[in-house]
Amino acid sequence: MFKIKLSGGRTMDVDEASFWHTTSHVMAQAVKKLFPNAKLAIGPSIESGFYYDFDVEKPFSEEDLKAIEEEMKNIVKQDLELERFELPREDAIKLMEEKGEPYKVELINDLPEGEVISFYKQGDYTDLCKGPHIPSTGPIKAFKLLSTSGAYWRGDEKNKMLQRIYGISFPKASMLEEHLQMLEEAKERDHRKIGKDLELFMTHPLVGSGLPMYLPDGATIRRILERYIQDKELVRGYKHVYTPSLANVSLYKTSGHWDHYKEDMFPVMKMENEELVLRPMNCPHHMLIYKSKMRSYRDLPIKIGEIAHDFRYEDSGSVCGLERVRQMCQNDAHLFVRPDQIKEEVGKVLQLITEVYEKDFNFPHSAFQYRLSLRDKTNKEKYIDNDEMWETAENQLRAILKELNIDFYEAEGEAAFYGPKIDIQIKTALNHDVTIPTCQLDFALPERFDLSYIGEDGKEHRPVVIHRAILGSSDRFIAFLLEETKGFLPLWLSPVQVRILSISDKYIDYAKEVEESLIKQGIRVELDDRQEKIGYKIREGQLKKTPYMLIIGEKEQEAKAVGVRKRKEGDIGQMPLEDFISKIKEEIENMAF
Repeated sequence: MFKIKLSGGRTMDVDEASFWHTTSHVMAQAVKKLFPNAKLAIGPSIESGFYYDFDVEKPFSEEDLKAIEEEMKNIVKQDLELERFELPREDAIKLMEEKGEPYKVELINDLPEGEVISFYKQGDYTDLCKGPHIPSTGPIKAFKLLSTSGAYWRGDEKNKMLQRIYGISFPKASMLEEHLQMLEEAKERDHRKIGKDLELFMTHPLVGSGLPMYLPDGATIRRILERYIQDKELVRGYKHVYTPSLANVSLYKTSGHWDHYKEDMFPVMKMENEELVLRPMNCPHHMLIYKSKMRSYRDLPIKIGEIAHDFRYEDSGSVCGLERVRQMCQNDAHLFVRPDQIKEEVGKVLQLITEVYEKDFNFPHSAFQYRLSLRDKTNKEKYIDNDEMWETAENQLRAILKELNIDFYEAEGEAAFYGPKIDIQIKTALNHDVTIPTCQLDFALPERFDLSYIGEDGKEHRPVVIHRAILGSSDRFIAFLLEETKGFLPLWLSPVQVRILSISDKYIDYAKEVEESLIKQGIRVELDDRQEKIGYKIREGQLKKTPYMLIIGEKEQEAKAVGVRKRKEGDIGQMPLEDFISKIKEEIENMAF
């Protein structure tokens, strides 16, 4: 909520959405004053600010934005009252036609019969709008137009491309300054910028949108992460498999993905008498692996894990670095359990999530929220239509969370199409809520694939499947981790753990001896033996965010030692080489963060 000052010294509390929505009208009024031929589309408030879409002859420039801001200041100074009025449909259409606003006419024509058609007027500016708004323009004391971009009318690429202006506003200048500082911080944390600066990954139009390519250092991070989580799984009884990224359409018709997920899959590829498709997830393959032989109740739980490539049909406007891609690498697993094992195995999954995120990656417990994601009972198309199955699965997950004394909240419409899930919502450094680890309960796919095991009574019984992802996709986890750490990865995960810097050519032979000693101990190292000044080499190592730099000069060579510089701490002095190796190996082994 914002506290705003009105004329006459009165104050009132208003919600941010109303404040930002009013500012979008102020911006639109300024645009119409400066660009009379501009056509108005829509201008809502959003999670952090507002935008307005305009049909204009050419894209807005930085100079245009500055001019619009100046005109907005004039409108705010006038403290124009926002007046609401209603019109019958025909009169509303006539008003917008007279003002030359075809997009508003289209919106009115699409309104259901009987719906109230309202407008807001401020000075000489009138806009079709439901509201709500603040009483007048005067309380908008501080604002900034942040960016401009193209946007298809109604989000449909078949429609005309409009120009969208994003902005933010506040009732106090100090609030705007604080917000702009936060945005600068966000830019520094943007994993796309960090990935470019540290040469971790790249994209190229010849490859395609949403298809990043990992460079050597980025590939090292991903390899270490994937080995790390697989090792965690191995000691917990998981068996890892490899399955193909292609499958017959019939597989997904059996699983239900074709009916409930087809729009998110890539188009079918027809080959001879087969119809093949890139898989969106791995569970159908794992169902068939389970079914490949008879299972006994003594065999369960069976835990099948895979680091697997999956494909999602994301439009080019929604892909983003490593965070949202068209090909992802999932840390996926499916646990085939007896009904009496559900509580214990779900508990073990939640324990593993806690160990990974809180212990190994040092994220505070306060950053986590547990969400029980349920189906929307009214949506029979999105979810498998089996009320008894849903009630059983949802009640079991709810009971498990309560028995484990885990605080959680419930969210309808967030379940997978085949079953409810526990999503761990993480508050990121950029104050975003993201879902990475999940644990899902599934009674549906075992039924659809006719899975069974022989029980203690000698009869066939149906297993239950627990779907779980700890790191989610490697790609999204790396994006998340880069933004959380600003690229200052822990020593054990850094692609280059030690950078060796020789002061001059005279010490290169010893520098290479140091390099060889570190490599033999499994330490990832790079030798910088360029003919550059040592200060330049150090600054470059700092920009690369290398955890340790070893300076090699005359004193170090004579003493068979190394001059040690630690990231963020600077010079920590000379140290015998063997002592440094012991120190760094201990830090790596302890996964120091």
